Amino acid sequence: MNGEKVASGVKHADNIAPAIYGGITLIRSIFPLDIVQLSGPPLFVTVVHPQIEVRTADARQILRKEVQLKSAIRQWGNIAGLVAGLLKQDYALIGRSLEDVIIEPVRSILIPGFDDVKSRSRQAGALGGGISGSGPSIFMLSEKESTANEVEKLMQDVYSRLGIDFKTYVTSISYDGVRLLPVTAHQP
Repeated sequence: MNGEKVASGVKHADNIAPAIYGGITLIRSIFPLDIVQLSGPPLFVTVVHPQIEVRTADARQILRKEVQLKSAIRQWGNIAGLVAGLLKQDYALIGRSLEDVIIEPVRSILIPGFDDVKSRSRQAGALGGGISGSGPSIFMLSEKESTANEVEKLMQDVYSRLGIDFKTYVTSISYDGVRLLPVTAHQP
């Protein structure tokens, strides 16, 4: 978490907790640190990483300092819905809840092609997705691997048409956290 503070100016566990625990984690609190492991159904993840720079400090600076109560209530409902959808293994609820009404509308302007990727991914059957961290990566969740692969193709199409170099990845969420691998002795 101290490394995150150096990199982004804020001490958080958003990246390190799922890396250590595996799967999906809820960071309920930083002070004191309270990490909750969440179970969930099998999910496939498609990520596009446009080869552009979005500095975390810049992405943080453009955020609104105050949030309207109606937006906060809607966002809290989406977060609660996402957690419930994961725990109930309800793909439809997960999809309805993957909507960020506070940060994404502001930060998405820093990522060319974002709206096109998101709308086309949903049309192709993705449950939904958004900006990974402060960007520029965009992630989409899918119930089926075939959908995730189709989403990858359309992501590639969007960025090829924009003339922006990119990398894409398709994977599944691993619920295995950090584990020790056996050490094998090398014979001379």
